Amino acid sequence: MFVSPYQKLGGLVWIPRMLGKIRLQTRGQLPADYLPYMGLGFDRRCVRFLGVDYGALVGRVAAGGTDEEILEWCFSMGRRPTESEIHVWNEYMIKRGWRDTDASPHELQEYKEKYGLGDRSDVLTYFDFYEVDEGRRP
Repeated sequence: MFVSPYQKLGGLVWIPRMLGKIRLQTRGQLPADYLPYMGLGFDRRCVRFLGVDYGALVGRVAAGGTDEEILEWCFSMGRRPTESEIHVWNEYMIKRGWRDTDASPHELQEYKEKYGLGDRSDVLTYFDFYEVDEGRRP
């Protein structure tokens, strides 16, 4: 149902997933347990990185268009990251949850336990969590 967080658009991870969730939400098809997180967490980090307003992005997605068109809109309304910034962004996002210094060392573990994955020692990052929780990885 959801796009993998690893999928890239314009070289950037997370954006295809965020756009897909917004589309599901605008059609009333997003599962209720995802609703409290919309525009927060990684979504918030992503729009801040791009320099766009989340509410404006939701409006743009609702207006229609391809992912590529919406990403170009983000670049025109906010900023276009450099190749180096994209590399840093991807590495940061992919590794979030693993040895974070700005969060509790137990934050990811608590999240895993909340969703019944507390015993999964192979789930080291939030991206790992999404892959396992959504059935893309056993």
